[in-house]
Amino acid sequence: MLIRDVAGSPRITAGDGTDLCELLHPSREGLDLPYSIAHASLAPGKASHPHRLLTSTEVYYILSGQGLMDVDGEREILGPGNLVLIPAGSWQHIRNVGSVDLIFLAVVHPYWRAEDEISNPLPRPSKEGFVSIQENGVVKENGRV
Repeated sequence: MLIRDVAGSPRITAGDGTDLCELLHPSREGLDLPYSIAHASLAPGKASHPHRLLTSTEVYYILSGQGLMDVDGEREILGPGNLVLIPAGSWQHIRNVGSVDLIFLAVVHPYWRAEDEISNPLPRPSKEGFVSIQENGVVKENGRV
């Protein structure tokens, strides 16, 4: 039996800026699983950096707090009990719009790999506090040209 305790597990600042605890990753555990699971948090007012996973689908399940989720320019407020599916190749980021930490689980299938993730190379402020994405020399405001 494999058990992980978030409270006793190491945390890092992930490439997208979230505070992250990798709970389960098959390559580190020696398990034959097709997915990875991480526990993530963002302080009030903080946002993850725009990024995308080229070949992996990601699911966020919100445990506490409120976040404004942006997937390819489509936005929704998420709260406890909400789940969002982020298709492979989609630009994504989430901003904590609440007054307490935004805490969520991130499930990635196939499991997360550094070479699969692309971060926004040239972030800059936008009207709504999100960042624009530059892709192939075209600046997209929140995913739109």
